[in-house]
Amino acid sequence: MASSPPSVQVRDSIDLTPKETQIFQKLLQVVRHFSLRTQLRVAGGWVRDKLLGKECYDIDIALDDMLGREFCEKINDYLSCYRGGKARNRCYSMIILADYAIDSQFFSNPDQSKHLETARMRLFDEWIDFVNLRSEDYSENSRIPTMRFGTAKEDAYRRDLTINSLFYNINTSSVEDFTGRGIEDLKSGKIVTPLPPKDTFLDDPLRVLRAIRFGARFGFILDEELKLAAGCDDVRAAIADKISRERIGHEIDLMISGNEPVKAMTYICDLLLFSVVFSLPPIVKPAISEECDRLCIGYIDAGWNLIQLIGSSTFNKNYRFTGWTDDRTAVEPMVKSRLSRWSNRG
Repeated sequence: MASSPPSVQVRDSIDLTPKETQIFQKLLQVVRHFSLRTQLRVAGGWVRDKLLGKECYDIDIALDDMLGREFCEKINDYLSCYRGGKARNRCYSMIILADYAIDSQFFSNPDQSKHLETARMRLFDEWIDFVNLRSEDYSENSRIPTMRFGTAKEDAYRRDLTINSLFYNINTSSVEDFTGRGIEDLKSGKIVTPLPPKDTFLDDPLRVLRAIRFGARFGFILDEELKLAAGCDDVRAAIADKISRERIGHEIDLMISGNEPVKAMTYICDLLLFSVVFSLPPIVKPAISEECDRLCIGYIDAGWNLIQLIGSSTFNKNYRFTGWTDDRTAVEPMVKSRLSRWSNRG
């Protein structure tokens, strides 16, 4: 019997922290100073987490009419106006202004579209990423898309999941749901792709693992059509052919270090992805049991239960048992790290 989706408490609006308000106001000042028509939107996980009442410090800002580098240059030009004279008497410090201008970085990959370029700038002690809204075109044998400028709706539909496709429009202080179901799926606790799941996964098979990771992390239910697509032969082959072992290992690390590692591994097993994700040499002695996947999950489950049982234990700096405390923060990373290394063998 299929599990019922959880009922999730989702806020009607986003409450900004004082620092977030400070950052967003500064960006709007830049827009007004240069008479720009640019719409500033916070994208993805920050919006999702804020609606769930969780704090998030990963702010990615999408721009509708310029590259991230170009907007960061506007910020620097604006701030340079306030480095002398009367600006020294303003409420913000000159140290912060210097921090803006110095701590800016630009990242691009010459082998990919220039529209994939991301700029990063430090504002009020927080790193902010700036990138333009994008639309994607995929080739048959690569998960790396060709990028072009896109609309906010196109950018939302290219996202991996509907719950990650939401925007917070800084100009209007409002949440935007261009897929029409991001907030609905968040409230109903469902993992759904904006576009048909098989097409989504064939374009970028890594999205299968991300869907599993977010499903386990939030305790959400995987959409039935998504599960069928994730376990089909074409998608399984695409995972093996298009994704490097390093990228797969990174996703597994995030699952193992998350709050529901057993659930994540169980999803992988149930979707018949275990042999694709945890590949083994063609000839192994002794022979691998047909129940190897369930056996592995059993070991992970035992390790996770061990963490719970020794939750009152701690280790000193030499990683030796010293006694019982109320803090398990020293134990969990060690055990999870060992589970992660074990899970990535092969």
